[in-house]
Amino acid sequence: MLTAGMLSWNNSWHSSSTENRTMEREIVASYEPKKNNEIRMFESSDEMATDLAEYISQVSEISIKERGYFAIALSGGPLISFMRKLCEAPYNKTLDWSKWYIFWADERAVAKNHVDSYYKSTKEDFLSKVPILNGHVYSINDNVTVEDAATDYEFVIRQLVKIRTVGVSESNDCPKFDLILLSIGSDGHVASLFPNHPALELKDDWVTYITDSPVPPPERITFTLPVINSASNIAVVATGEDKAKAVYFAISDGAEGPDAPSIPARMVQPTDGKLVWFLDKASASFLEAKTKNDGYEHPKY
Repeated sequence: MLTAGMLSWNNSWHSSSTENRTMEREIVASYEPKKNNEIRMFESSDEMATDLAEYISQVSEISIKERGYFAIALSGGPLISFMRKLCEAPYNKTLDWSKWYIFWADERAVAKNHVDSYYKSTKEDFLSKVPILNGHVYSINDNVTVEDAATDYEFVIRQLVKIRTVGVSESNDCPKFDLILLSIGSDGHVASLFPNHPALELKDDWVTYITDSPVPPPERITFTLPVINSASNIAVVATGEDKAKAVYFAISDGAEGPDAPSIPARMVQPTDGKLVWFLDKASASFLEAKTKNDGYEHPKY
């Protein structure tokens, strides 16, 4: 494990009062992130969006300088709304958008114009506002079965790995995306990998499909854990009090042991890359509560 000093805090969070500075020291002392993990906390969604934009910008610039490309995989939910700052100055003018390649870490098996489509929401809220080339946007085939869509998507990624538009992991030959952006569900799911689902056990597949999502729509494609964990950088965004238990069980060493729930978000541990958590105050509330009261009872699922 790294030292607790790897925890990172938005300036406005820890400089606003002595109480917050004290809380910062207490939480830092209580949580030792696993290797190459970092936690960032924010008072407001605007501060989170600002920091996330700068983070993505930096990863993009480094990837393009080192590889000539920036391969980023997105998820759905509120995540795209937190990328809004990239559509504004200075990023909309300074980023080398021609080198961006867009993928989805998971997608719902619906038509691209369907209200549930992650592609649709991403196009409306992000892609339509930045000059990313249409030929660099890799969405799933919505004209086939979900099984065939997963097979097709993996084939496309394999072809791009061959020509190194997408990197390759030196550890396991999985694709090595420059950045995978994830959100976390209240049950601790990431991408479309849900608790206790057989898809969590897959080792050789890069992309798989499910037909029994516990939240609608039921049919989805998703990256597998080996692909997610092979990324150079992974960012998990969490907002809202309903995510607090999931965040606690995903991050806290206090949640280890035979009674700890085996939630997918806890299984996100980069093989050779770095993981950054972006948390608002509400989603981090159980982490805070643990430091405020030595007698704090760990939350239960």
